[in-house]
Amino acid sequence: MITLIRRPNPSKFWTYATPIVAVIATMFAGGLLFAMLGKHPVEAIRVIFWEPLFGANASYFRGQLLVKAGPLILIAAGLAVGFRAGIWNIGAEGQYIMGALASAWLALHVYPAESHWLFPAMIVLGALGGLLWAMIPALLKVWFGTSEILVSLMLVYVAENLLAYMAFGPLKNPEGFGFPGSRNLQSYPAAHNADLIAGTGLHWGVVTAFVAVIATYILMHRHITGFRIRVAGEAPRAARFAGVIPARLVVFCLGLAGAFAGLAGMFEVSGPSGQITDSFNVGYGFTAIIVAFLGRLHPIGILLAGLLMALTYIGGDMAQLMLGLPSAAIQVFQGMLLFFLLGFDVLTNFRVRLGRRARA
Repeated sequence: MITLIRRPNPSKFWTYATPIVAVIATMFAGGLLFAMLGKHPVEAIRVIFWEPLFGANASYFRGQLLVKAGPLILIAAGLAVGFRAGIWNIGAEGQYIMGALASAWLALHVYPAESHWLFPAMIVLGALGGLLWAMIPALLKVWFGTSEILVSLMLVYVAENLLAYMAFGPLKNPEGFGFPGSRNLQSYPAAHNADLIAGTGLHWGVVTAFVAVIATYILMHRHITGFRIRVAGEAPRAARFAGVIPARLVVFCLGLAGAFAGLAGMFEVSGPSGQITDSFNVGYGFTAIIVAFLGRLHPIGILLAGLLMALTYIGGDMAQLMLGLPSAAIQVFQGMLLFFLLGFDVLTNFRVRLGRRARA
């Protein structure tokens, strides 16, 4: 018989050990999955975690590690602030899309103008696009008490359909011979988010992600707002007695997460992706949820978790090419990480007791 006994205080050991144990368990379970698909499990794990860092062409893939990690870290940093307050924004993918659409619309609207103000204006509009999209679930929750989980999630599908409409309609490249998709912003210098150091993958989106990590650390650990956010998440009734206004907290947390997600979309569409297409979104907004929890909702942990998750993206692509693994298997492998993280996280608040069931 297995019995869970609540601990008087959360275990500090399991708080920090859970992400490490979850990663190890994911490797073992992933190895079994790859073996069932007829692939050598050790070789598959080696390709995913070793080849991008130390294999052939490792210098190129290390640059790609920053490219993939940047949007994940930036989005997760914003989500973690709300999660700490018990505000569950599940729709960062939609906010990411809207930030990309808003910034791309500006660049394509003034094309081919060359101006130093264009890129900063795209940054502002990208953040604003994500923020305004996040305000929909925020205000509905404040005014009508709706669930921000359901509303933000449903808005993802609205944003995806709007993305397809823009790619096939208003933002479609007039010189694209009828193919869907906008002009490529990589060939538009005033709007291109190029590498700051050629070949390193270090662009303004990566820099902004690191700045976001520092800013959220200061917010959560050195500012009164961060204290109120933590109290609201851990003891909502005590937070009200302390003068915390829940409505303001909802608007602030969802707005911050939306702005960060919109910025990630802006830097992606003006940089690595380069254009608006109906397949522009690749799930960064959803994967960032895994990154936030894998990093224990702590800015430094999110930084490390974002790099690890980016490694699975790059290594997964390599495994598909080198070993013939299906993309669905890689997605399952990434999903296992959250599954094991949530599973082992029970040990933070509960002890496991094994024994025989007493007979009547």
